[in-house]
Amino acid sequence: MSDFLLHDEPVKQVYLDANATTPVLPCIADVVSHTMQICFGNPSSPHITGIQAKHLLEQTRQKARTVIGASNGDILFTSGATEGIQTAVVSTLINAKKYPVKNPVLLYGATEHKAVPNTLKHWNSVLDINAEVLAIPVDSNGILDLDFIAEHINNALMICTMAVNNETGVYQDLPAIEQVIRSRNKNVSWMVDCVQALGKQALALSDTTIDYAPFSGHKLYAPKGIGFLYIRSDSAYTPFIAGGGQESGMRSGTENLPGIAGLNKLFSLLLDKSDSTFKSVDVLNSYRSQLQSAIVDTFGNITFNHDFAYSVPTTLNFAVNDLTSKEVIDLFDAAGIRVSGGSACSTGASTSFVLDAMGASKWQSENAIRLSFGPAATQQDIDNACGRIRALRTILQANCLIVSDSTTPQQEVCALGLTQFRHQGACSWLYVSDDKHAVIIDPIIELIPRFEKIANTQDLTISAVLNTHLHQERESATNLLTSVLASRVVKGEVDSLGWPVGAANISLANDALEKVATPGHSKDSVSYLLKNSSGETRYCFCGDLILPAGLGNTSLMGGDAKAMARSILVISEQLNNISIICSGHDYQQCFAMNWAVQQSQTPLLNALVSGSISVDEFVIEKQQYDASKQVNNTQLCGYVNALPEVDTLQLNFDDAKIMLNTSDVYLIDTREPYEHGANNVAQLFNILDEKTLNIPLSRMANAVFEGQLNKNNKYILLCRSGNRSKIAASNLMQLGYKAVYNLNGGLALSN
Repeated sequence: MSDFLLHDEPVKQVYLDANATTPVLPCIADVVSHTMQICFGNPSSPHITGIQAKHLLEQTRQKARTVIGASNGDILFTSGATEGIQTAVVSTLINAKKYPVKNPVLLYGATEHKAVPNTLKHWNSVLDINAEVLAIPVDSNGILDLDFIAEHINNALMICTMAVNNETGVYQDLPAIEQVIRSRNKNVSWMVDCVQALGKQALALSDTTIDYAPFSGHKLYAPKGIGFLYIRSDSAYTPFIAGGGQESGMRSGTENLPGIAGLNKLFSLLLDKSDSTFKSVDVLNSYRSQLQSAIVDTFGNITFNHDFAYSVPTTLNFAVNDLTSKEVIDLFDAAGIRVSGGSACSTGASTSFVLDAMGASKWQSENAIRLSFGPAATQQDIDNACGRIRALRTILQANCLIVSDSTTPQQEVCALGLTQFRHQGACSWLYVSDDKHAVIIDPIIELIPRFEKIANTQDLTISAVLNTHLHQERESATNLLTSVLASRVVKGEVDSLGWPVGAANISLANDALEKVATPGHSKDSVSYLLKNSSGETRYCFCGDLILPAGLGNTSLMGGDAKAMARSILVISEQLNNISIICSGHDYQQCFAMNWAVQQSQTPLLNALVSGSISVDEFVIEKQQYDASKQVNNTQLCGYVNALPEVDTLQLNFDDAKIMLNTSDVYLIDTREPYEHGANNVAQLFNILDEKTLNIPLSRMANAVFEGQLNKNNKYILLCRSGNRSKIAASNLMQLGYKAVYNLNGGLALSN
């Protein structure tokens, strides 16, 4: 767990993503550097420098044999495990063409790293093998189904399993798998991905009938770009890389001698019984237990996604039952704690295919956190990690993410005003008045735990849970959320959309919420207008009648373009230029959109409201537009215009720091409050706290309407990576804030 420089100030990061990659140990880095500068010869050269290099290469190969228990067979140095997998698959499939099998299959474990099935499918097609590629199911513990293997192994050209899973740490019973395979098919090619096993499990590959075993250096403190492949004696082999004939003709290309030297030092550490770098299984189990306690103490209600009895001790895969993985990872990252959501290679996937295969719930799969440490971790590393994790509890309490157990006076409500919640383009809205009465509009089932937590941590009275219409693309969450929040929801009869029967409005402190029938997208569509005591509309919750830079779809069942036109005209009479439009979907990521900008970005809407076209002309154009979009667009609820590209002004850290010394320049942190609270951004930029605003995207609409921003000032926006802040900067520029800058690369490149 290493130091990084935060502009001359050393800050300790807690690195808990070792299954993705590991830092290079200092002693290994020294060897690599020495090899690059001193022992840099080409192993193929005949002179002394080359002979020395060749000696180092062969010495490393011999050490590899000892480490993995391979007294015979070949050890081939590669660029990493992916190349090893390619080599094994290509060798097997080319050889299989010589011995045709009726109804051939290729088998792989359903929880394998994606490199395996993707390689099988690729070469199966390229080499015209035409085998059926089958995933071997796993049980709830992630253990392979041996009966499935037994059923299909006779027709298998290849079977691919893994020793230890990269997401869960689950290890397979290789002797049991071997017995099933070899009792039925002695010739099938068997590859075992051993990447996550090295340094964590004892290996004796020569005592097995495993044909191929790929390894990767960077998963165990060696450099990236170096790995090796074990190939059993007499197993099929075809060079994957041809050329100058290096590696005895098995893998051409000048060997990566610095990387191989790194492996040499790694193997020496693993083999030296007197060296304490790599910890015993008992010590690693103790580390896992300590981290488990820290996680539970901090977050409370935790679901661990794997049984520790079936897993190596260096991996903990879990979900925080009341928080999304994004919230947890963002919080960890802001506090300098590095974890991941599942495999680093699967970042961006909505669920974990590993947990899906294990039968985990959708919630677990979507919100899995993988915390992994290396077997060279020290007790000091673990103590530091546990302390930093536990320190997050006060931040969670302060930002209403967990119920506070403090005896101090009740904390300030975190969600006063308007907050937007998003799920896959759909929007839910929460409005909380000064007296802690709230309305929730267009709730989404996946966000119910979030709303429940907010209501409970902030002791809100829920005046109503409302839909703007019965959404056709998703199940209504209104009744379920009302049931979940039953003790907090104001009692009384409500209509099908949640509005109190007979009520002219819903009182929210000094404001009032009114309902207006606005059919068009559907027959039952309504809009809710939040008005102040002077009758001015602050927020218009219009569902899918109006979308940022677009209009709702009228080609759905119940859609009516003429009704939509009339509804828009009715609504327009109740809005002013600064009224905020709160839609049911936001496909353009326009987190804050007022009525003036909405009209300017939606030509058909503007033409209708300005009187440039009649209702009948609107109908013709809208129907034509919907018909054309229906062919080319899969968006169900509405169609939007492509917004013009906004050229956001980018600043690097040093330029931003200089600008912030000017009186009219302010910093806006667009991360969520819990991220903002995890580190001191004002201190980073050496500015006063009052020059730093925390306005996350979910609160941008509230900030714009409530006047937190002044168009005469200059604003520098930041987030972790620069992506969220770039969206927010673009959004503000659309709203007329001209002097808006984005911190290029975010906090990540400020380190």
